[in-house]
Amino acid sequence: MNTIEKLAILADAAKYDASCASSGSSSRNSLSGTGIGSTEGSGICHAYAPDGRCISLLKVLLTNFCIYECAYCINRNSSETPRARFTVEEVVNLTLDFYRRNYIEGLFLSSGVIRNPDYTMEQLVEVARSLREDHDFRGYIHLKTIPDADGELLANAGRYADRLSINVELPSRKALMDLAPEKDHRTIKLSMARIRSRREEFAADKKARHITTSITPRKNKAPKFAPAGQSTQMIIGAEPSNDASILKMSTNLYAAYDLKRVYYSAFSPIVDSPSTLPSVSAPLVREHRLYQSDWLMRFYGFSANEIVPEEEGGMLDLQIDPKLAWALRNRHLFPVDLNRASREMLLRVPGLGIKTITKILKIRRWQSVKLTDLIALKASVKRALPFIVCTGHSPAHADLSTDKLRAMFVPPAEQLQLAI
Repeated sequence: MNTIEKLAILADAAKYDASCASSGSSSRNSLSGTGIGSTEGSGICHAYAPDGRCISLLKVLLTNFCIYECAYCINRNSSETPRARFTVEEVVNLTLDFYRRNYIEGLFLSSGVIRNPDYTMEQLVEVARSLREDHDFRGYIHLKTIPDADGELLANAGRYADRLSINVELPSRKALMDLAPEKDHRTIKLSMARIRSRREEFAADKKARHITTSITPRKNKAPKFAPAGQSTQMIIGAEPSNDASILKMSTNLYAAYDLKRVYYSAFSPIVDSPSTLPSVSAPLVREHRLYQSDWLMRFYGFSANEIVPEEEGGMLDLQIDPKLAWALRNRHLFPVDLNRASREMLLRVPGLGIKTITKILKIRRWQSVKLTDLIALKASVKRALPFIVCTGHSPAHADLSTDKLRAMFVPPAEQLQLAI
């Protein structure tokens, strides 16, 4: 195969990996002053930083050969999918060529496991090392790491990559044993713990060096280790775990390993898949609701049990977003007075986001918050009105039943699918 034929296979094979966002990176100093690439430039593709920048990535596998037999994976050992493999030099050259053509701003590199985990990880690290040291590449690099690889290889990966990720694959240990028998939750979590430990060591070293910067500021600059942190991904709908257990696991992962993101990927059937797997795809709307719930836990102060109570079946309401679902379950807490309520309570109001609430808190230091202020802030006023009181507004339909309020916000099925 030539390089273009390999690229067609290995770029397509990489589409199943959702965890390729580039958020949280920082600029890298050039060794020569004339390095290639930047994590801060504008891109044209699909990875977005927190400030809204679009950073395009070459998203590709080193190879889709794999010695593992994960039942849900199109690249499993027994699959008859077309196979290809890049050399280290081919990935390096592709990355540099695509950057020079302004196609990309960085690289997302994953791989099937070939020979053994250490050999595969060595190849991935060598790509990143060559880009950084041989070509002074300063663009974004995300490496998908191999959990069973030696700890020193993971450490080397963090020295060259902006972000590392290790997939937990499935929400439960039993599911992983049944569907991916060569993989072990304990090994995956041990690798995550190693990465967190290394990041903390480098952070402590940076702090120590900062004390001496007034003497020799440039010589004491601390090296970086995976400055954009680590992330993970789990497949949803391949086994019977409910949304409550999935969100609880995500909460534990964020707390234990200081993850930047947990990604959720709706299961999709593959050719010749085992009978133990579902024959239909998991609803994309379920994946979407999990992302919304994850956002509420990370930025709005919700707990997993608040979002989806176990006693109510443990599944998210697919027709309405989880914040609205919580508000409808807790009608006794509403309406909320925008001029008196705490920030924590305002964060629970449907239709109000963090930026809007920050501006409301500033406004009410000097004057009463009016309905016209809310409109000027471009909040989702229609969604918020039944749940708030402010100057010039008191919900006339506050006595509406929960069912009627719910009916106001449930979109037609085709509209919901279009939104997803």
